Amino acid sequence: MNGPYKPGTPCWIDLMVPDQQAAIDFYSDLLGWQGEVGPPETGGYAVCTLKGKPVAGIMKAMNPDGTVPDPMPPTVWTTYLSTDDIDSTVSSVNSAGGSVMMGPMDVMDLGRMAVITDPTGAVVGLWQARSFDGAGIANEHGALIWNELTTGDVPAASSFYSSILSVTTARSEMPGADGYVEYKVDGRAVGGIMDLSKLPSGVPPHWQPYFSVDNVDEVQAAAVRAGGTVLSPAFDMVAGRMAVLADPQGGTFSVITPKAPE
Repeated sequence: MNGPYKPGTPCWIDLMVPDQQAAIDFYSDLLGWQGEVGPPETGGYAVCTLKGKPVAGIMKAMNPDGTVPDPMPPTVWTTYLSTDDIDSTVSSVNSAGGSVMMGPMDVMDLGRMAVITDPTGAVVGLWQARSFDGAGIANEHGALIWNELTTGDVPAASSFYSSILSVTTARSEMPGADGYVEYKVDGRAVGGIMDLSKLPSGVPPHWQPYFSVDNVDEVQAAAVRAGGTVLSPAFDMVAGRMAVLADPQGGTFSVITPKAPE
């Protein structure tokens, strides 16, 4: 990836976990990343890399004052959507039916971030780049390839994101993808939206990352050996072969071997 992401595009992901080093070790072994706990001035935030390019962040769950949260928040991956004016984007969230969890704040000279909740309850981050654009590599083994929102109200979610960002949504025309909605920037699908009813009861609305891998079955087996959990065993679908997994601390993610373009 070269240069900033177009507004509305998923540009970064990070994981908040109780045991940061264990998470770094798990994903490094599974996906070929390199990473280490960051300096104190960044709260120890780890920027994991692949082929020398940033691919994801991993941070220790902690309160703003550095104390351990009680109760501990769930281990979750957060997707960040690019914006070229974070203040304007955030100012439109409430009127569009969402809520602001954390207002815009500077992250050193890297950029500005915020965290919001859409009207259906899914949490998502926003990122306005300065010196840091986001993921420096994508669509290769071990890197981010897709971001997907699962929600109980697909129309409401679609309307919300189209209201606050320069994105459009449309029903997928891929065979076998009935009901799936594509999340588009400049007419190009960069993410998806699916109905929560397709998942087990009790799963909350959420954004989930997909990582590209060369062999889903091998990665699934490796995740299990490392203490992870298989939530949906490897299966073939219209876009390729995929599986839904959870790391040993409960963070959920998908892996996919995409079909080659015809």
